[in-house]
Amino acid sequence: MTTTLRPTGPLQQAGDGGKSRSYEVCVNSRRVGTIELGTHPGFGHKAGIIKALRIDEPDRRRGRGTVAALAAEEVLRGWGCGQVLASAPPDAVPALHMLESLGYTERSRNMAKPVPPRAPELPADVESRPMNDAEYEIWEAQASDDYARDWMARGVPPEQARAKAEASHREILPEGLATPGVSISVLVHAGTVVGHVWIAPSEVRPGERGSWVFDVAVTEDQRGKGYGRALMLLAERTALETGHSLLGLHVFANNTPAVRLYESLQYATTNRNFFKQLL
Repeated sequence: MTTTLRPTGPLQQAGDGGKSRSYEVCVNSRRVGTIELGTHPGFGHKAGIIKALRIDEPDRRRGRGTVAALAAEEVLRGWGCGQVLASAPPDAVPALHMLESLGYTERSRNMAKPVPPRAPELPADVESRPMNDAEYEIWEAQASDDYARDWMARGVPPEQARAKAEASHREILPEGLATPGVSISVLVHAGTVVGHVWIAPSEVRPGERGSWVFDVAVTEDQRGKGYGRALMLLAERTALETGHSLLGLHVFANNTPAVRLYESLQYATTNRNFFKQLL
């Protein structure tokens, strides 16, 4: 039997070079499912993404999805992509097994939790305040570089990592601290800033908007003292103040201390994010 991808419409090309296209998954010309492909705007257009893959119920458990994913990789190579991204919720066991069997590596997770109805109390020895303009100037100059290095350390080519960092800041902080809906707060202990947290509105789950933790960090010489937990409690307070009922974040899968902290605060994984280099 021959499995092929049959386009359901013309190739869509955005003004910035992005591509997307939908296909039917066919076996001997018979439709057995659908797949949607695109390039990932956050990484530039050298990274492709499998946006969705669905095999119809009667044809599942026959390897159709695996062959369709391999065919999708060939399409993305033809688009000039050097890697492919894919995500799946933690309960999509067949999809997760398929990705692992095809050599995909988990790189990160999206996590979320309901915002509590009452603001949590911060530890008695710390207080919070908005980041000021002088602090923002220093933070903004370093944050984009740090974010790009985080992605490079996890296999993203430097050009793509820098493009993602620049695009994120350009999209989410177009007016700096004055950007509507954005909150960047610092945590202070004994008069010294020990960390910061950046929160802004975003889609947390498909069709559900809430608050998103875009950056949270404790200064290097203050780590291991519980300030990370305090910053996450501050994030909950901020989300509650904005009227959101859902709080989400992104964490690299190999950042075990952070994953454990979030799990202890009742965050649950909503998506596991994978990548594969296209040789």
